[in-house]
Amino acid sequence: MPDLKQKLLNMQRQLGLTPDEVRQRLRLLLMGEPGFDCLAAHLPALDRLHADCIEGLLAHLNSIEGSAELLAEPGRREQLQVLQQGYFQQLLRGPYDMQYARLRLLVGLAHERLGVELKWYLAGFHFYLDFMHKAINRHWRSEPKLAEQLYGCLLKAAFFDISLTADTHIAADKQALQASEDRYARAVRGANDGLWEWHVEDDRLYLSDRWLAMLGLDAARAPRILSDWTALIPEAQRGSFLAALQAHLDGRQAFLHVECQLRDSWGRLIWVMIRAVASTDRQGERLLAGSLTDISQRKQTEQALAHQALHDALTGLPNRQQVGELLSQALQRQAKPGARHAAVLFIDLDRFKLINESLGHQTGDQVLIQVAKRIERCLRPGDHLGRFGGDEFVVLLDDLAQPHDAELVGKRIMHALQYPIVAGSRRLAVSVSIGVAPMKGYGDEQDALREADLALYRAKAYGKGQLALYNDSLQEEATQRLNLENALSEALSRDQFELYYQPIVQVSAGRALVVGVEALLRWWQGERMVPPDEFIPVLEESGEIVAVGEWVLRQACTQVRQWHQQGLAGLRCSVNLSSRQLQEPGFADRVAQILKETSLPAASLVLEITESLLMRDGPDTLAALRELESMGVRIALDDFGTGFSSLGYLHRYPLHIIKVDKSFITKAPNDERLKAISRAIIGLGKGLDMDVIAEGIETPEQMDFLHNEGCQFVQGYWFSRPQSAAAIHPVLQRLSVIESPETPLLETSAATAIVQ
Repeated sequence: MPDLKQKLLNMQRQLGLTPDEVRQRLRLLLMGEPGFDCLAAHLPALDRLHADCIEGLLAHLNSIEGSAELLAEPGRREQLQVLQQGYFQQLLRGPYDMQYARLRLLVGLAHERLGVELKWYLAGFHFYLDFMHKAINRHWRSEPKLAEQLYGCLLKAAFFDISLTADTHIAADKQALQASEDRYARAVRGANDGLWEWHVEDDRLYLSDRWLAMLGLDAARAPRILSDWTALIPEAQRGSFLAALQAHLDGRQAFLHVECQLRDSWGRLIWVMIRAVASTDRQGERLLAGSLTDISQRKQTEQALAHQALHDALTGLPNRQQVGELLSQALQRQAKPGARHAAVLFIDLDRFKLINESLGHQTGDQVLIQVAKRIERCLRPGDHLGRFGGDEFVVLLDDLAQPHDAELVGKRIMHALQYPIVAGSRRLAVSVSIGVAPMKGYGDEQDALREADLALYRAKAYGKGQLALYNDSLQEEATQRLNLENALSEALSRDQFELYYQPIVQVSAGRALVVGVEALLRWWQGERMVPPDEFIPVLEESGEIVAVGEWVLRQACTQVRQWHQQGLAGLRCSVNLSSRQLQEPGFADRVAQILKETSLPAASLVLEITESLLMRDGPDTLAALRELESMGVRIALDDFGTGFSSLGYLHRYPLHIIKVDKSFITKAPNDERLKAISRAIIGLGKGLDMDVIAEGIETPEQMDFLHNEGCQFVQGYWFSRPQSAAAIHPVLQRLSVIESPETPLLETSAATAIVQ
């Protein structure tokens, strides 16, 4: 039986009740005419009249046989008062829209299900309108026109509900009639099954024409006794049929219900369902009568569904569920004495997402199909290939002579995929990464998959087209990484992050002056400072970088504003941006809000981005950077030259500063090639009227080189290593007074490498 919600949808569909239909009903009743809203101006008075009406209605119902017994039930009268009061409030206030109409249908359906007849509705509405007509005229006797107007509006609203109520009952009757007709139609179709009757003591069979036609038999070849029938059943199923038949005759089963196959006159096996019930006729003869239903199509569908449930629709390979079952069976074989080696290969297509995004999923599907075929050709009979999901495949290698054989199969697969694949009229170079894990004969299938997946993770870390073998250290690394992620997820709330700052100094005419600081994130776990290169990538992958990055921005702006107030006016603050931050909707608005909260001028904020972020070249990224520039925020391109550098970035994006990576500067004085690259970057920045900041300055030779090349902005240990806000403040104060840089503030010999 459908639930009330489904019945409501069916009712609404049958009535054609749409928003347009509701509006038409309202127009027919003139409910949109001027003056209809006069009800709203007199709601308190009408509510009081409604309360009197409810009391009158309950008194009227109490005098009628049938309803009086209902009202006498404990709490029933109070319940009806509350329900009726709620309905009257809706009737007065509306809004008379689709939701209102659906609610009226829902109430009507609920009452129809309880057996409340239409006559009770009509009688109730008649009492209501009669009572309210008299009550309104009596209450507004001094304003007859207003009374007439109010009653007219009330009459329209009531008739709107009456029409919906009547439609609900009429439609419910139609649905009941339709249900009866459907039951009759199903019975007629059911009669199309083959009918049979077996006289148990005499062993005589009577079979209908439809029974015979289902098997392609005529009356001359019709089975006469039970053994003739059972001879048509395959021997493997015959015993089950006879056992079920005897169980029913003995009273151990309430009825006979068997699914088996019968051989037709052409020698084909068809699936049938045999049902019957034993009885005794007037002469005391025991009979077994029932039906024969052809269920071949259903069986084919079940088999197809069973196959689909365990196989991938695109490639036809075993899916994740079936792979798990195959692995479980292999583990059971491995646990037996004398079992040979087995292994699992976890295969992932490299950069497959790029194919889908650039050429479309249809081309991507063709690639997956061809990859699956090539992998299959590398396997032996008895090995299994399954699609684990997306662009991931799993290979189960069973009965291996040596554990090393699994690695050989993996390399054979990689070799088979080195030739281009033609898909969507395109020649595509495809490579895979493979993780290999042995099956140990204990644990469960998830252990083997997890170990192969860990090996795959290591292979992808090496770069595309790589193969890696599982070892126990991978599990330890995964556990450590999980612990790191869990600790990082709570680091912000536990106040474990701290900002370190490193000065950015302008050197001119042999004098040094601090112009800014770069804020660098540090994480303390107890007394240990975790290196940034260990936790920053984890923040990126987990998405926690968004919240942490916002905290960094707010803390840095607050600190630099405080230094402004302490006499370091004009000091700029450089903050590194993650690509995830810049892609967040409304990021520029959040920057503006932070600047407002901290009172830091926008011109004092520098946001540093990397070339990898610009490589995405998305319109949202460009729009966000331009919005930030319009606010007065300066944009710096960090580590320029270390990635896939493109001069197009400098033209397309609103960049104000280029930061030359320390990998160029460190050896530039002694390496002509690096010197040429550094000179070119500095010249490029100056030519584009951009500030150029050299990073990682530690020696006088580097300072001399930069001075000769005209690079005035430097950052590095030559002036100060990154330090906490309290520790760096005296350094900033000293550097705020122009002095010669020839005597370093920190001995460079004591400087140690630190990731920035």
